[in-house]
Amino acid sequence: MITFVDASPRLRRTPGVIPLHGEEGFEGMRRAGQLTAAALDVLTEYVEPGVPTATIDKVAYEFARDHGAVPATIFYKGYRHATCTSINHVVCHGIPDQRPLREGDIVNIDLTLVVDGWHGDSSRMYPVGEISRKAERLIEVTYASLEAGIAAAKPGNTTGDIGAAIQVLAETERMSVVRDFVGHGVGRLFHDEPNIMHFGTPGTGVPLRAGMIFTIEPMINLGRPHVKILSDGWTAVTRDRTLSSQCEHTIGITETGCEIFTLSPGNLFNPLAARKAA
Repeated sequence: MITFVDASPRLRRTPGVIPLHGEEGFEGMRRAGQLTAAALDVLTEYVEPGVPTATIDKVAYEFARDHGAVPATIFYKGYRHATCTSINHVVCHGIPDQRPLREGDIVNIDLTLVVDGWHGDSSRMYPVGEISRKAERLIEVTYASLEAGIAAAKPGNTTGDIGAAIQVLAETERMSVVRDFVGHGVGRLFHDEPNIMHFGTPGTGVPLRAGMIFTIEPMINLGRPHVKILSDGWTAVTRDRTLSSQCEHTIGITETGCEIFTLSPGNLFNPLAARKAA
């Protein structure tokens, strides 16, 4: 059973209880989303061959500190970094370290900044130097999948419509959608109701209503959708070692459609497309 409630008094996640946010919540999410997007813009210039992901993580942390924000992932369930950096066949939750990025890598950088108690959550795919055509195509399809999901995010539709739009586009391109990880409600809580599947059947799932705020973050694999978690308890990789790609926006459902809170100030949300256009 699904229940919709006023978001203001919520202090913890309750299964099946979905918060609806008013203008205060939307304004808070605009501030958080825009700062997160600005930070990810800054990171674009650091994603180069020879740069360790630990350096990128440090830049993100210092940006947050200098702007009065806090990275939500630091000490979250024991995690100790400002970002997740997922390279090549890493699906998500890759841990920053001292290994340098290499020419031809692709890396997802996932960042959530907390601004005045609101969580802005977003991720992007960054090419490292010149990348293969198959890696380019994977990134292109991932971004197109996200766009398809966002287009379905409007009152009168359901979460199943979002998932179906993503799944159809990805599978039409002979790629697969990861089932093990989902988008999620977000606001004053880092993870809230509802879960947003990136696959599904039109007309099923949770009805979309104005005031809902959540992430859409499809993970698309070149090969099969199956993943496994490494011994560090965080890093998820493709079982068949094929490339994986993800991008993420935080959105709010409005009376007529949706508002994207994490739009890039520098039009750099898709760094590959931005580089080609330059």
